[in-house]
Amino acid sequence: MHVLVAGASGFLGRHLTEALRAHGHTTTALVRREPAADAESKWDPVHGEIDQQVVDDADVVVNVAGSPTLGLPYSRSWARNLRESRVSTTSTLASAIAASATKPAFLAGNAVGVYGDHGDHEVTEAGDSRGHSLMAEVTRAWQDATEPAVGSGARVCVLRTSPVMDRESQPLRTLRRLYLLGLGGRLGSGKQYFPMVSLRDWLAAVVRLAEDDTARGPVNICCPQTPTNAEFTRALARALGRPAVLPVPSSAIRLGAGPLAGELLGSVNVVPRALLDAGFDFRDPDVTAVVTSGLAALR
Repeated sequence: MHVLVAGASGFLGRHLTEALRAHGHTTTALVRREPAADAESKWDPVHGEIDQQVVDDADVVVNVAGSPTLGLPYSRSWARNLRESRVSTTSTLASAIAASATKPAFLAGNAVGVYGDHGDHEVTEAGDSRGHSLMAEVTRAWQDATEPAVGSGARVCVLRTSPVMDRESQPLRTLRRLYLLGLGGRLGSGKQYFPMVSLRDWLAAVVRLAEDDTARGPVNICCPQTPTNAEFTRALARALGRPAVLPVPSSAIRLGAGPLAGELLGSVNVVPRALLDAGFDFRDPDVTAVVTSGLAALR
């Protein structure tokens, strides 16, 4: 199988490319500079430009491109880039797939932020999207951008990804440093559900979705037992052997995080129903396993 990867230079994209190749697949990376290897193809998603032939030649197209989620919450340019970097890449790929005679499958990146605050109620892929937080608005537009591919009849999976916990990437990289300094603590009440997934489970799930030609529609990628923020705080403190006694008040989070406060204080008890129903076996099903895997130097 040949897979076209957008965002291949990013953290998830690099590891996904390695995982796909380890499973015997070939890959081509979409890049915005002049290609430096045969396994690269130049594109310009801002202007909707892509080589149609590389799309036609692919069996699967994966989009994990997008500017960093962490940034300056009150910056208009950061918020604009957050949205446009996801919508423009998805739209360009969806349009190219719709125009393709071969109709490659499309695994379109997204996030569990689409659900908004659901309290302690379990949320499957059938859950509704609530509220008007920054990430909820971004993820809706992000998913809407897949419509050309969906309408053309292509197989489309929307990867509703929870934060991927790995010491090489955010948010665990920063949290690990804070906890080692003794600055760890729950956020607000800590009662809000805090979905997450290990890198190895995220990779295995995406490879599985690429290979399974029956999979389509939204797919939650998170550990089956979503912890509360307080449970995550305790698990991380225990794994690092450090105290976590400095809770961050909700008022401070609202002031400091601005438009992103809803993502930190809102609660979404996500269940990866589509993957579980498909028989996917999570290696890290709960917060303790996710944290242990994320902190491990080697996987």
